[in-house]
Amino acid sequence: MSTTPGASQEDIAIAQGAVLVKSCKVPEGSIEIRGFDFNSTPDFSLSAVLSSYMSTGFQATHLAKAIKEVNKMLDLREIPLECDEDEKKLPYPEGRDRKSCTIFLGYTSNLVTSGLREIIRFCVQHDLVDCIVTSAGGIEEDLIKCMKPSILGEFTADGKELRSRGMNRAGNVFIPNENYCSFEDWVMPILDECLEKQLKENYNWTPSKLIQILGERINDESSILYWAAKHKIPVFCPALTDGSLGDMMYFHSVKNAPGLRVDIVEDVRHINTIAVKSSKTGSIILGGGVVKHHINNANLMRNGSDHTVYINTGQEFDGSDSGAQPDEAISWGKVKPSAGAVKVHAEATLVFPLLVAETFAKRVHRKN
Repeated sequence: MSTTPGASQEDIAIAQGAVLVKSCKVPEGSIEIRGFDFNSTPDFSLSAVLSSYMSTGFQATHLAKAIKEVNKMLDLREIPLECDEDEKKLPYPEGRDRKSCTIFLGYTSNLVTSGLREIIRFCVQHDLVDCIVTSAGGIEEDLIKCMKPSILGEFTADGKELRSRGMNRAGNVFIPNENYCSFEDWVMPILDECLEKQLKENYNWTPSKLIQILGERINDESSILYWAAKHKIPVFCPALTDGSLGDMMYFHSVKNAPGLRVDIVEDVRHINTIAVKSSKTGSIILGGGVVKHHINNANLMRNGSDHTVYINTGQEFDGSDSGAQPDEAISWGKVKPSAGAVKVHAEATLVFPLLVAETFAKRVHRKN
């Protein structure tokens, strides 16, 4: 009959030493992990709950850091710029005031498809950003919603059935085909005018110039582009043809060969020069892809942005720029090492409204 010998005192001491390694001294100023106490008051507010996020841990803490970083951008932006009179304007577009901090806002198409459109519009309406970068859907969806609404659907809806009904699905948002028909009816006469200006004046159209015209013509205060045009906030879209607007430009060019010319090189010169001529820069980037990189690459021209916030669900294990952490952008010179950059690993529709509530919205309503 075999027996297992008991652990000796020496074995126990070794095990305890391994498990209970002596702690170092807790650093001065460390934040104790503590969440919001709903017992503290029955009349709790959103602001009160969000104030506890810094000490909650995980992505709640990252969101709190992002809120802090955006408020730094806005604080800096309100400081009067000390410079010569001829340096008080941004180089593009003509007449746009230069701030102590130029805020770049980037967002992907799907976020305008969602109700985040209204949150973004609020920031633009109150002239609190200085440069916008989006993808094609971020342009067309904003304009289309001025004509016809998108509707709530289901992620699980059958694609074949939706196709037979002329219904397009973006996540759990449904967009009827007739929305794009209305858009075509509206945009084609504008493209006619643009082509006429090109032919008569040898005018050089760029995505941002075309977007400016569309924003001026939409005449609808629910539109992001309406307010961007009104405040002369440039909207850059290097992938302008990658969507319904590209389809319309294709149809238009076939009928009017060789058609409208849209110069992306002039626009990249404009956005890079805006970054170079800025005193300080702040970047708020929702999502990834071309939007994220275009803003970061413009800031490379000035050796990096001074304040940076990412909100996206991208992961870095595949080496994509979309999932890359701010530290990777530091290695390229696109974000300054001193930036205090933060990435919130979250889906933007969940957290961007909370961020705006504690930053942009508070400033607007405090002034009112």
